[in-house]
Amino acid sequence: MTTLANYPLHQTVQTRWHDNDIYGHVNNVVYYSYFDSVVNRYLIEEGGLDIHNGEVVGFVVESQCKYLKPLAYPEPVTAGLRVGKLGNSSVRYELGLFNAAGELCAEGYFIHVFVNKASNTPTPIPEGIRSKLTLLVV
Repeated sequence: MTTLANYPLHQTVQTRWHDNDIYGHVNNVVYYSYFDSVVNRYLIEEGGLDIHNGEVVGFVVESQCKYLKPLAYPEPVTAGLRVGKLGNSSVRYELGLFNAAGELCAEGYFIHVFVNKASNTPTPIPEGIRSKLTLLVV
């Protein structure tokens, strides 16, 4: 059974009014937004990723999400983040979204390939980012 303890990093994500769909729960596409926000917040705050002036950016090349229980506004969500695989220029992030009761509501992954912003060609993960991603490898 997957619990929050399976993830070395935890972040709170606040649901927003417009995240809910007509059925009264967070719309499926919003879960990917949560995943993306959690990962990029970590890369920017901890790894030093410069999204405006940096030479290297991460492109999402694959993603998946399994929906297990609905989430709904105004409930806060706790996101767990870990690294499943760390390559030379790519990384597989694995995430879990947990409700206020600690129940796993969704789990998924996405893969970033780091590229040179000017040429759009794969490039090694910058050392500052790599060192922080290493802390999340399970």
